[in-house]
Amino acid sequence: MNTKPFTSGLGENAVMITRVADGHWHALDDDLVVGRGYAEHRPDGRLFVSIDAWHDAAFDRLAEAMPAELPAPLYTVVDEADAELTAGWRRAGFRIRRREWEYVVPTDPRVTGLGEVLPPPGVTIVPAGQADESLLRAVDRAIRDEVEATVGWWQSMPAEVLPRPEGDTIVDPSKYAVAAAPDRYLGLIRVVTVNRPRIGLVAVRDGEQRRGIARALLAHALETLHRSGFDTAWAEVHESNQAASALFEGVGARPVSSNLELVR
Repeated sequence: MNTKPFTSGLGENAVMITRVADGHWHALDDDLVVGRGYAEHRPDGRLFVSIDAWHDAAFDRLAEAMPAELPAPLYTVVDEADAELTAGWRRAGFRIRRREWEYVVPTDPRVTGLGEVLPPPGVTIVPAGQADESLLRAVDRAIRDEVEATVGWWQSMPAEVLPRPEGDTIVDPSKYAVAAAPDRYLGLIRVVTVNRPRIGLVAVRDGEQRRGIARALLAHALETLHRSGFDTAWAEVHESNQAASALFEGVGARPVSSNLELVR
């Protein structure tokens, strides 16, 4: 624990920054906590920072002190609609790295037009909770390797924030439905329902794309949610992923907000 204060600015009322624990800082103004800063590693190993401050002076002091004690690069995520917060991070030397759109997705087949959608011949949809775990992990690994070899997984796919054991990319196998051929899995879809259903991933192996498999997986997932009483689901899509945007917009999904990932 580093309790040596980091001060910035002049005058008797200068905000003082203290590291109170690993990955945790306080901004103090006359012994009153006026801001808190946090740093944590995401599942992909990158270090993300966040600040909750009462005023710009406290934010700026934290944004100056924290990088001095942390290894670069540093990342943060902001709601693009929050212009004040975005400006604060830009003052601290962060730049926009990626934009991710958040879609609200209808589930009613009468709205999505997916009621009659079936997988292509020779392909079946295995519902969530029924997939063979070894085959599921194999297709997940294969898809990640294919994406990483081209556009890069972390550059093009939705950000993943759920904790998982190091090296394990399947957090909970019961959340995945898959598209299956007789000898292997060809694609997958992950749906997590906490406060609201979130479609975290839809992906198909390179050689099996443009056959309607992703659309069939989405049709299955949305119909399952609709039968469970959910009118809508949510999904995040990187702005560069035109295929994913077209898939969701083709079923009536609409973007409602966007997040920015910033890097310093």
